Amino acid sequence: MLDELYRQMVRVVRHKLHCKSDVSDVVQEAWVRILEKRDTLRESDKLIPWAKTIASNLASNANRARRLSSSYDGGRDDYEAAARSGPDPELMTELSDLLGRLDPTTRTLLLYKFYYGFRDEEIASAFDLPVGTIKSRIHRGRERLRAQDKDDPPRI
Repeated sequence: MLDELYRQMVRVVRHKLHCKSDVSDVVQEAWVRILEKRDTLRESDKLIPWAKTIASNLASNANRARRLSSSYDGGRDDYEAAARSGPDPELMTELSDLLGRLDPTTRTLLLYKFYYGFRDEEIASAFDLPVGTIKSRIHRGRERLRAQDKDDPPRI
């Protein structure tokens, strides 16, 4: 049964993880979590789904951590590469123009939230600010983008 559990956990992590070289580390961390939290499993017949959920969540955390560290390392080059690979170059140019009109902090907050998919808590810890401050700044930044978009005439 343990072999089957291990195979299923590897399958889940391999499917979910972006960096395939981290699969064994994530699965090992999942085993540690399973052993630490084994008392929280209510129904023993649910062991495999429970373990797969733990492995999946850890894979998501690893993806998020890698994305966060690469966003600090890559900076503008990552943004430009992402803009080139976007679905509609014209839309990406317009969005880039609108974002370019914002102050750098607001632009970074919006990119972290909506492009990279970071949670408010992660952004707050990166900026060393309270979560409420981050939420209000993101909200105001979105409102500024909407106002700028309304002020621009449609491009034909």
